[in-house]
Formats: sequence, C-alpha cells, structure tokens
Amino acid sequence: MPTNNERREFIKKTALGTVGLSFAMSARSYGSILGANDRVNFAVVGANSRGRAHISAISKVNNASLGYLCDVDSRVFDSAGAHIEKAMGKKAKTEKDFRKLLENKDVDAITIATPEHWHAPMGIMGANAGKHVYIEKPCSHNPNETGMLVASQKKNKIVMQMGNQQRSGSASKEAISDIRNGIIGKAYACKAWYANARKSIGVGKPAPVPEWLDWELWQGPAPRKEYKDNVVHYNWHWFKHWGTGELHNNGTHEIDISRWALGVDYPTKVSSSGGRYAFQDDWEYYDTQMVNYEFEGGKMITWEGRSCNGFEVYNRGRGVTIHGTEGTILLDRNSYQLFDMSGKLVKEVKEGAESATTNTMGEGILDVYHFNNFADAIREGKTLNAPIADASISTQLCHFGNISQETGRTLNIDPAKGQILNDKEALKNWSREYQKGWAPVV
Repeated sequence: MPTNNERREFIKKTALGTVGLSFAMSARSYGSILGANDRVNFAVVGANSRGRAHISAISKVNNASLGYLCDVDSRVFDSAGAHIEKAMGKKAKTEKDFRKLLENKDVDAITIATPEHWHAPMGIMGANAGKHVYIEKPCSHNPNETGMLVASQKKNKIVMQMGNQQRSGSASKEAISDIRNGIIGKAYACKAWYANARKSIGVGKPAPVPEWLDWELWQGPAPRKEYKDNVVHYNWHWFKHWGTGELHNNGTHEIDISRWALGVDYPTKVSSSGGRYAFQDDWEYYDTQMVNYEFEGGKMITWEGRSCNGFEVYNRGRGVTIHGTEGTILLDRNSYQLFDMSGKLVKEVKEGAESATTNTMGEGILDVYHFNNFADAIREGKTLNAPIADASISTQLCHFGNISQETGRTLNIDPAKGQILNDKEALKNWSREYQKGWAPVV
C-alpha cells in the first residue's frame, strides 16, 4: 500500500500536471489568436523599485514589447519612460488608473510591482479581464487572498507566474537536480537568511498629499487612512495595513528555494519569535525574526531575518544552506556550492550573470530568465517555472510565520490543505477588511 507521503506526491504531481496542461491549452488558444510568433505586449504597473527591474527584464525578452506604463506617481513617467525608450527603442503609453489598462485589447500581459496590498486584488482583476499576469512576491496581503488568486487563474485559464525569480536560475536548477539525484543523500533541513542594515523610518506626521501622488488610487483596496510623510514609496512594507514585513518582502525567496530543495509543501507546525528591536519608530513588523517550519517526513526549514543588522552569513546577505545525510549545499542567487561531510568544497557552479541581492530593486539575470519563461508560456505553452498554484504555497508559509509571531504561539497546520487548525484567534488574521467597492471577486 502506498504511504500518505506517496499518495500526496502523486496528487501533487497530478495537480501540477493539470495546471501545466491548462496553461498550455490557454497559451495555445491565445497563440491561435495572435499567431505563435507574435509579440507579447506588456504593461508594467508600478514603476518604482522592482518595476524598474521589470522594465529592464522585458527589454531582454524575446519577441516582446512594453506598450504601457502605469503608476499613481506622475513623476515616474518621465524617468521610467526614458528608460523604456532607451531599452525598447520606442516610447510607452502612460496610464494612472490600472483599471483602464484592463479595457485595452492591446495589452496581453500585466506585471505587478505595486505595494503588497494591491498584489492579489490587481492580479485577480487582471485575470478576470483575460490578461496574463506576472505578480511580484508575495502574491497576497493575507492568506484568503492567496486562495482567491489561485482560483482566478484556474477559472480564467490565463498564465500567472510569481516573481520568485531564482526558480529560473540555471545554477539553482542544477542544484535541485543534483539533490533529487542524491548528491547530499537525504536532504532534511534548510537554513535560510536575510540580513540588511535598514535605518529607522521615524515617526510619520500628517501632511498634505503631494501633487504628484494619487493617494486615493495608491490606497485602492485598503481602507482609507490619512496621508503621512513616511509611508510612500518604500516604507509601506513595514505597516500592517499595506505591507507584510521582511518575511514576505525578502524571506519569500529563500523559503521558496528551501521548499523546492526539500520537496515539501505545507508544514505541520510553524513557530516564530522576534520583534522590533533596533529602533523605536512607526515600523510595525519585526526587524528581527526567526521562523521554524516542521514538515512530515522529518524535514524542517528555518528562516532568520535581520532587517537592521547587515552582518552576513557565509559572506552573503541572503541565501540558504541545504543539509543532507551526505553533504551540504550553499545556494544563493549567484552560485551553487557543494560541500562534503568534512566541509570541503567539492563543486561550484556560477550563475550565468549576477543578480542584486539586498538592494530595493533586485535586478539581474534571474529576472531575464523568469520573464522569458513567462513569455514562452504565453506564446508556446511552455511549463512555467513558478506557476501560481505552487508559488502561492511559499507565500502562505510566510503568512503562517507572521501569524505565529502575531499570536505568540506555535501554529498547527493541516499539511494536506494548508489550513490553520483549532485556533480561532490565529484565523482572525486570515483575511482583511476592504474599502467599500474594492473587495476582490473571482
């Protein structure tokens, strides 16, 4: 008789195969309209920080164009527009209101690089409009949105990829292939980390909304709050109303790689400890956080986040070590190193080119690989490296970590369904309130 793990693995493979088939069928249908060799016309939504990385990557995508740039900050149209013109050889049209892009038949795919409270609602709206969606991590602001986003992809049969771009790295793929072939024996534990030296965000003061900012559209689905001078553009990450903290902002990447390496999905237990230790200011999340995940089959992942102390681990601001019964792998965005049981380096593989690791843009070759994979899936039905059905699991793990920290206790999780068990207080964090008229609908 097959074991529970064997049955689960069969179900997982079958489910992913079905997802891949739906992607392929959608792409083939799409190709029959456009023609297999026609360009994919992108619209980038959010042109600060990661949006600039999207623009650079799209300029290097085979047979693609960037027709539209969307942002609620009118200042970016000149700077980002010039960047697009230089990279793509032509100007992009500009639009402030994302919803108008969805009415435009010239737009084939949208890329979402907005604040996180917009990610899932915008992705769902895009899918409902028949647009293919590239959505930055984390794919949602809360666990309920994650499920809705996955359902929207399935319902509308569009291509949807999350921006966990290391999944497309050649060195990372080789490392995972080697693990599957037993190069470190049984892989059973991962240690992931992120370290940076962020400064205090201070205490915000109410201020007039800048003339260049549409504060109403910036808030979108989030209940309305007074504008303060320390939120826009980057510090929203640290406010629970709009962001999801460092665990999602950067931890999603290495937790995703750890899941991939160990071949696991949902855990059985999640515990978190930490706090806001470095400064006393408006930062609501945690500048120091340790999250532990336990999985069936005797496997575990630990993530350590230090937002305000940049002391590196193995001379790296971020990365993951994958420990097995016969060796250890050190893996980051730019290289794969294999060590034997005595700690001797026995193999090293460099990525094709470098990617940034701890700045706010994160630009690099991995973006180019990931966007090309996304475009190939749209045009040719090729398999996505990070389909939302799988990538969303890594987002949920980060939600579990923050909920454990919020409640101050270990969460018990149903590993088959990814649901929190027997904890009414924890489940209060499963969803959120929305501004009237803005709640996402699949």
